[in-house]
This record gives sequence, structure tokens and C-alpha cells, in this order.
Amino acid sequence: MNVVHHKFESLHLSGWINQIQHRISFLTRGRIDPLSPLRKWLNNIEINDSTVAHRICKLIPSQCPFEREIKVLGRTVLRIPPMCKLNPLYDEVIALRFRAICYLADVCGEDVSVYC
Repeated sequence: MNVVHHKFESLHLSGWINQIQHRISFLTRGRIDPLSPLRKWLNNIEINDSTVAHRICKLIPSQCPFEREIKVLGRTVLRIPPMCKLNPLYDEVIALRFRAICYLADVCGEDVSVYC
């Protein structure tokens, strides 16, 4: 490959994308995700019963319960950020709650404003 051809490919956008994809695949190769079976299990749970859907909606809060603002004399002294997003299964749990709410609203025809 000559220098001009190499420079042209490095300036071309698809060349950059290929380089980035190669680097990402190199960095993620060989990493083991120990939570992968649990993620798959949570994503494959099907909601077919309204009592199960109600329990899921009651157990999983709609907002992070750890987020707080501590105020003294009307001024915010300390703000505790939401720590739920540190949970490695956060997305799967929220998706499960969303599926339960959708089941109650779409299939059962119930009012889900209680859970929002």
C-alpha cells in the first residue's frame, strides 16, 4: 500500500469507523460478564398474571428511593445523588417494571396511574 492511498483511507470516514470498531472489539474481547445469566433471566420473564404484575409494580419503585436533598433553613446543604444507576441490573429491573405496567394497562385495562 502506498502512502497516498493510506492517507486517503485514514481521512475517509468509513476508515475511522472501522478502526474504532476494531479497537472496541479488541478491548471487549475476553471479558466475562458474570451477571449475563441473570440479565437474560430478567429480560425473559413474561408477565401473564395481574397479581404478579401488581407485585412487581409495588416492589420496584418508580423513582430512586435513595435520592435526597437535605435542607436547613430552606437552603440545600447536601444532595445525595440517585444510587440506583450504580446497580448493574438497573436497566433490566426497570424494563421488567415497565412490562408489568404495560400488561396491566394494555391487557387488563386497569388504571396504572397509582404506579406512576
